[in-house]
Amino acid sequence: MHYVMIGNSIASTACIEAIRSIDRKGSITVIGEEDHPCYSRPLISYLLQGKTDENRMKYRTAAFYEENKVTVLQGTRATSIDREGKTVCLDGETTLSYDKLLLATGSSPFVPPIKGLGEVKNWFTFLTLDEAKRLQTHLKKESRVLILGAGLIGLKCAEGILDKVQSVSVVDLAPRVLMSVLDEASSIQVRDHLQEQGLRFYLGDSIQECTANEALLQSGIVIGFDLLVIAVGVKPNIQLASEAGLAVNRGILVDQGGRTGDPDIFAAGDCSEGPEMISGQRAVLALLPNAYLQGETAGKNMAGDEAGFDKAVAMNALSLMGLHLITVGRYEGESHVIPCKDGYKRLFVKDNHLVGCILVGEASKRAGIYTAMIRNKVELDSLDFDLICEEPLLMAFAKNVRQQQLGGPV
Repeated sequence: MHYVMIGNSIASTACIEAIRSIDRKGSITVIGEEDHPCYSRPLISYLLQGKTDENRMKYRTAAFYEENKVTVLQGTRATSIDREGKTVCLDGETTLSYDKLLLATGSSPFVPPIKGLGEVKNWFTFLTLDEAKRLQTHLKKESRVLILGAGLIGLKCAEGILDKVQSVSVVDLAPRVLMSVLDEASSIQVRDHLQEQGLRFYLGDSIQECTANEALLQSGIVIGFDLLVIAVGVKPNIQLASEAGLAVNRGILVDQGGRTGDPDIFAAGDCSEGPEMISGQRAVLALLPNAYLQGETAGKNMAGDEAGFDKAVAMNALSLMGLHLITVGRYEGESHVIPCKDGYKRLFVKDNHLVGCILVGEASKRAGIYTAMIRNKVELDSLDFDLICEEPLLMAFAKNVRQQQLGGPV
């Protein structure tokens, strides 16, 4: 049995581990377009800050691949898939045969059409290690940096470079920061914190045109810059799958087992679009924990086991200049905003289940409990919900337990 994985990623690493838990003899080949070992992308901003280095960013050591007898082809691009012949074409030349194939092709930065972008000498994206290192070589104390995008990637970039440059300005068409993951109140709290650290925001605005060192915004404001970072979002890498005739939407369509429409081809990670546990609808959930669990599930099925991942849920956990925030699930149903001394907490309840939460600052310390309640679909009428809202560590005091302790009816 020959297992082939396109993409040297978190998902493919999990797939390797799952396969080897079942099949110790089959051969495994990983094709990685980047000329680096698998690394943790969320650590890119910490690399720029000097809080980590490339060696510590590696997701697994070289010994991991040796022990699991994995052949890794770094700096190699898969250009096409022949499903009938069960081969993958590499760099348009050689072919590699497979019995089971995993597509873990990840995502690419989206670069919108901007008039005059070609005149900008130093512009960057912020999704890969190579781009982060390229940006790092241009950072100077006198640099004025303009970031297009006030989402997760853009703000993590700002965090990574703020103390290394003269100024950082952030432009976003959305009226608030982290528009896709925060509500208005929490977004304001995060924006105020970041402004206190020195970031400048131009929200509800966009770049109309660029010259070599200036950006004209739709509002008429002109911002001078030395470096431009484009961080407006990502797009799943689905071209290989689409050209091979597999079903795609925004991502590669898969079931709970990571299966595509071809019984010998699976997909996992940022490129895949599978069932989301709360809505039951397919969604692209480009999150590291989901990528790992999707890869693990696919690996088990590729090796002949039967596995399903039915707890995929939207989740974001990050720290921005000392402020921690975590969001989980969906923002629908009945809303509960719980007053917090140093932070923000909002819970969402639907059909007797906790389905989502927004936690900022001190409130984020109990995120694991709320996440477990959402993933495990805990029936809220079995708990003292008011107590859970205030202090989730006391969730052990379910109603029936408390009634027993007080001598009341069970």
